Amino acid sequence: MSIRVMLVDDQVLLRTGFRMVLAAQPDMEVVAEAGDGVEALEVLRATDVDVVLMDVRMPKLDGVETTRRICADPDAPKVLILTTFDLDEYAFSGLKAGASGFMLKDVPPGELLAAIRSVHSGDAVVAPSTTRRLLNRFSAMLPSTGQDARAADSALHRLTEREREVMLLVAQGLSNGEIAARLVLSEATVKTHVGRILTKLGLRDRVQVVVLAYETGLVRAGGGGR
Repeated sequence: MSIRVMLVDDQVLLRTGFRMVLAAQPDMEVVAEAGDGVEALEVLRATDVDVVLMDVRMPKLDGVETTRRICADPDAPKVLILTTFDLDEYAFSGLKAGASGFMLKDVPPGELLAAIRSVHSGDAVVAPSTTRRLLNRFSAMLPSTGQDARAADSALHRLTEREREVMLLVAQGLSNGEIAARLVLSEATVKTHVGRILTKLGLRDRVQVVVLAYETGLVRAGGGGR
């Protein structure tokens, strides 16, 4: 079954380029397009989509707020943020809004296709170590209200001591294999712990684990834990 992709970008030429790349893949099809966030939300009400490629800077409704509204639905498609990086620093707010990761707009076609497949399978596109470095740089772009921070900190108390250890290492950028070696556990056990962490905290993927760890102060800028 093909991965149903939606393109959301106010630049028609960019959408055309992405559509041509995706159309050449036997396991992908572009089922919808939109030129801004408002249009995207309207189209999604009537179209089944698996992965949304989301621009950040758009008229009417930007990509971050559009992502937040899409991901508020538990059955929402996965969102992959596309950014120019140097200009769209606010794209990292998309991680907090629920995106499963982000890519640069000039990404090689092969990497974009791999990212779409990864997101569709439930993985986060951005490696946790990369996410950590980006959050270190742009932490001011990911503000939380005091109430949000208190709620998030309270949620951490639902974790066992071992789950907190695993969460800290995930947030520091370690892979399941590296965590297993560090804690002298099997990789399957680590994977089980990560799954329980996501379930208990209501998170979508490892990227969201990193965001929450920074918001609660479990991990501080620079990679240290408390």
